[in-house]
Amino acid sequence: MGAHQSWAYTENVKDHFMNPRNVLKDDAYEEDGRGLVGNVQCGDEMLVLIKVDPATDTITECKWRTYGCASAIASTSVMSELVTGMPLDEAFKVGPKQIAGALGQLPDHKIHCSVLGDKALRAAINDYYTRKGRPDKVIREEARIICKCMNVTDHEVEEAVLEGARTLLELQEKTKMSTVCGKCKDEAETLLKVYLKKHFG
Repeated sequence: MGAHQSWAYTENVKDHFMNPRNVLKDDAYEEDGRGLVGNVQCGDEMLVLIKVDPATDTITECKWRTYGCASAIASTSVMSELVTGMPLDEAFKVGPKQIAGALGQLPDHKIHCSVLGDKALRAAINDYYTRKGRPDKVIREEARIICKCMNVTDHEVEEAVLEGARTLLELQEKTKMSTVCGKCKDEAETLLKVYLKKHFG
């Protein structure tokens, strides 16, 4: 595959970018759950708002707004369609692989943009449960420090993989982990394989 082909967007991605679905247009929108996340690396911010049927814990509406790139817009557009009508527990598990699959394909270096939507969705679902006084349903994604020397977490390893790291060297270049004492090298390599399999099969 040539370099220009690896950057190409599918017609489905272009359609969702040019004609995004479920974009938030009314600031007075009354949501049941709200999630706001940002990504410093690509300068994106993502807001996801959901309405929920309390009788079935099913998402009835999913609205969103982003200042992100074409991939972030297309990814969140298709995600908003995917999760509408979906039970909260199922929607919480929607990830980049499902979103990219629904779009047909995203270039590898743009997969990280699809993470914004599902992160904001999970935050919105947690917010819904918090508002409803159901803290037992809230799932926190706690970061775990892998490299103590450089204070690198498992979340940062995953982000690096989504941003293109495929080898330990590339992971080190992006995070600086395992460049001091080297004690975390084995765990870094294991996590690298885990996240590559999770997001790229």
